[in-house]
Amino acid sequence: MAQLTGHAADDGRQPDGGDTALTSLSGPGGAVASIASADEPELAARSPGALEEALGAVIAERAREFRLQLGLTVAHLAELTGLSKGMLSKIENAQASPSLATLARLSEALKVPVTAFFRGLNEEQDVLFVKAGRGLDIEHKNSGPGHRYQTLGTMRAPHNTLETLLVTLTERADTFPLYQHPGTELLYMITGRLEYLYGNSRYLLEPGDTMQFVGELPHGPNSLIELPIQFISVKSILPTGLPPQPPRASR
Repeated sequence: MAQLTGHAADDGRQPDGGDTALTSLSGPGGAVASIASADEPELAARSPGALEEALGAVIAERAREFRLQLGLTVAHLAELTGLSKGMLSKIENAQASPSLATLARLSEALKVPVTAFFRGLNEEQDVLFVKAGRGLDIEHKNSGPGHRYQTLGTMRAPHNTLETLLVTLTERADTFPLYQHPGTELLYMITGRLEYLYGNSRYLLEPGDTMQFVGELPHGPNSLIELPIQFISVKSILPTGLPPQPPRASR
């Protein structure tokens, strides 16, 4: 990757506050990805006693975790759920197995779905597999003909920390939008040659080149030098579906 220095980015373009506004979503041939759980054989092989013990330990850990995240004491949680402090203490120490009715009470008081109490059982591993050419087509704001963007899928929460795109450019354009977003981004050039603008600097991207940067600074394609162009964009994003973290107590 060669850097072209000495070029200011004063071209009058305004950065786009976000480059993920979708105006259409389609997938050729139906489903484009499969998610496989790698822990099912292990669960089936466990004895009932071992599974019950593992389940109790996971529920205990999650119950304590969710209570502390909300800054609740055991006594306060007891008031919210109608359960005794003794029962809550036993649940959090894996000394008692809560019924579904009890989990429903805890779920409402702790503001989490019932299934959240089972998170971590065997550390389920998701696999997102997308066959070549089967990504979902999306239209970016201000993009035009010959500019194809395909999402390569997003993991389920809480692992949805990456946004992956396959970008294919086959036609030139007079101007490109500039983007700004939280987090970081990585570009990997597959084919073609592209001049990429980042802040006040311009970079020449050729096949095999990579580029990483902080997303808050205006960035985007500046000149399509050799068509067709194809590259992969991977952005780090804030995962959704996670409860807010409480402030750390001062010592």
